[in-house]
Amino acid sequence: MTTDAGEMSLTVDELAARAGVTVRTVRFYGSKGLLPPPVIGPRRVGRYGARHLARLALIEELQRQGMTLAAIERYLGQLPSDLSAYDLAIHRAVVASWAPDSVETLSRAELDRRAGRVLADEELERLAAAGVLLTGDAGDTEGTGGAEDGFRVDTGLLRLGLELLDVPLSQGTVLAAREVLMEHSRAAARELARLFRGEVAERDTRDVRDLSAHIHPLVVQALLTTFQRSLREELSELLSGEGPSGG
Repeated sequence: MTTDAGEMSLTVDELAARAGVTVRTVRFYGSKGLLPPPVIGPRRVGRYGARHLARLALIEELQRQGMTLAAIERYLGQLPSDLSAYDLAIHRAVVASWAPDSVETLSRAELDRRAGRVLADEELERLAAAGVLLTGDAGDTEGTGGAEDGFRVDTGLLRLGLELLDVPLSQGTVLAAREVLMEHSRAAARELARLFRGEVAERDTRDVRDLSAHIHPLVVQALLTTFQRSLREELSELLSGEGPSGG
């Protein structure tokens, strides 16, 4: 649920459902200091917000990378305590960028639990169109995955897809934005590969593999940083009523 001011306000049960974890896990992370304490509301009920959900998502990604709880504690301990949900999402994007592709089959009930609500058929169609639900496989029903055999889900995109369902943008705009991002990211990847190709042509396989492992996180962080800065500038101009040239 959200407050009158539009801020996310969740009970511990709602937070756990949205994050795809158990209430016990949420409380355990809180006791370890991995999650900030909730805001205590009426009747002494703790309320959680977007930052809690973003932190749980980051912890999940770190676990997928094979990090131990102690390592996750050290990682989170190095981050500023007042990071916004947006900043935490950027950290998660960097971590997720070198996680292996992960596809799971989820039941309709589990998908609804991850969403924190019962998803309408239209929302399932939007998730399929965004590439979150993988279509064209056994068990599909009308292109959105079959409820009988479960939905094949790209879990790396699931949280992003669920969040996009709450963004007040038309499906056409979301899909057009996805196409723009895919087109330009592929173009950037091709150009970067072309630049690096000459550097690795005379090296043996092991050197190339080591260089790739070293370059990958650097390139991802550089792309995120430059894109984040450019997007902030464009949105600032949009909100100020200026045109692309600032006039």
